[in-house]
Amino acid sequence: MASSSSLIKIFILVVAIAIGSANAQLSWDFYESSCPDLQDIVREVMTDAVFGERRMGASILRMHFHDCFVHGCDGSVLLDDTSSVRGEKGAAPNQNSLRGFEVIDEIKTQVEAACPNTVSCADILTIAARDGVELLGGPRWEVPLGRRDARNPPTPAEVNSNLPSPFSDFPDLVRSFAAKRFSARDMVILSGGHNIGFAQCFLFRNRIYNESNINSTYAAGLRANCPRTGGDSNIAPLDVPSAVFDNNYYRNLVNRRGLLHSDQQIFNGVSTDSVVQHFANDGAAFRRAFSETMVRMGNLSPLTGTAGEIRRNCRRNN
Repeated sequence: MASSSSLIKIFILVVAIAIGSANAQLSWDFYESSCPDLQDIVREVMTDAVFGERRMGASILRMHFHDCFVHGCDGSVLLDDTSSVRGEKGAAPNQNSLRGFEVIDEIKTQVEAACPNTVSCADILTIAARDGVELLGGPRWEVPLGRRDARNPPTPAEVNSNLPSPFSDFPDLVRSFAAKRFSARDMVILSGGHNIGFAQCFLFRNRIYNESNINSTYAAGLRANCPRTGGDSNIAPLDVPSAVFDNNYYRNLVNRRGLLHSDQQIFNGVSTDSVVQHFANDGAAFRRAFSETMVRMGNLSPLTGTAGEIRRNCRRNN
């Protein structure tokens, strides 16, 4: 019988064929000769970062999602604002929220020392997100490489209109994911990334004080650190009590313990209830599905060939 790793590689190949000629330029061995130590460098830096602060694995995964879901996986989320261009970092979903840029900076510094002007920031972020998940006990998947970096970031308005909101109801969430060619099932799978990480009080305050589809004991415990006024930046874990990558997020949803409004929306008398229940009961199925869907997300509209550039510093254009 084929191993799970072999099956995932077969799935990636099928996806690469299906999603068009631009993405077909991505390959597993893209840097095999030009930067053979790339994977080891990323892994070493991510290991230090996650062992220093376990939350960092979730932060890098979220950054990757926010990068891919706007203009595609092009590293544009890493660009600093300039005096003339306000990009993704200043958009409402990202400002004072995305974190871990210094980890990507450190990886890029070491990669540039080993392989100058060769590896894109977009590829570094994609590999780092995978490694962060694995270091927290999650699955490992093969990452097709060959992305290039965008020169022009999306506007804050584009970020706001493309990223699913934590305040969204179920129909809006489905539309947001469908716009990226993801099904409602895919949406449930990618939402499973919330089994690691934290959210700030202002993002779940209304839920714990005003919503009815929440476990009362769970809500009461959250109120202790998230008052009705003040404490906006106080944080709570998206998945309690688990501190590793697993399927406990789905069990929490079944028990009405979703932290964000958008979390609980996918198990709330809707068409995806059965998908949530399936993953709550079968952690191995979730791991396989998450690996496959992350590959597809990483293949969203990459720049390849001669498009874009290979940034020497991920925070600014060359």
